[in-house]
Amino acid sequence: MIKYSFTCKSNQWPPRLKKIDMLLKKIIKFKDDLHFKKNIDYDCNLILTNDKLIKKMNLQFRKINKSTDVLTFVSKVNINMKKPRKICDIFLSAETILKDSKINEINFYDHLTHIIVHSFLHINGFVHKKINDFVQMKKEEIKVLKKLSISNPYLL
Repeated sequence: MIKYSFTCKSNQWPPRLKKIDMLLKKIIKFKDDLHFKKNIDYDCNLILTNDKLIKKMNLQFRKINKSTDVLTFVSKVNINMKKPRKICDIFLSAETILKDSKINEINFYDHLTHIIVHSFLHINGFVHKKINDFVQMKKEEIKVLKKLSISNPYLL
């Protein structure tokens, strides 16, 4: 089972919450394509933040002193549970996502969908440190985005 919740840390997000909730429901319909496992429960907390907070976290956890669109953290919890559970925190910066969508001339919600798909793949073990890993992750993203009627973002 995949459960999600929102925590707003920026005033740029509340007007968008209803639409984001609808997006997540659509994205989760493709849980098999996103490699979510049936034998694991997922609790995903989307922390909707700004550049200031995400930059601070990026420096603390990745040693990179700049803002980013998304940071994803996963913890596995197996204590006294019938099913393994993954607790997932997904930090999203409205400012960076908005800026990037304007630069690339794409719809904010299409870009946000891509970022969430990317994050869900990270939750399920995909990485992009090596070129082969990046190519595979990109293929998975494109496949899911196509099913969501979103153009390949790597062709822009």
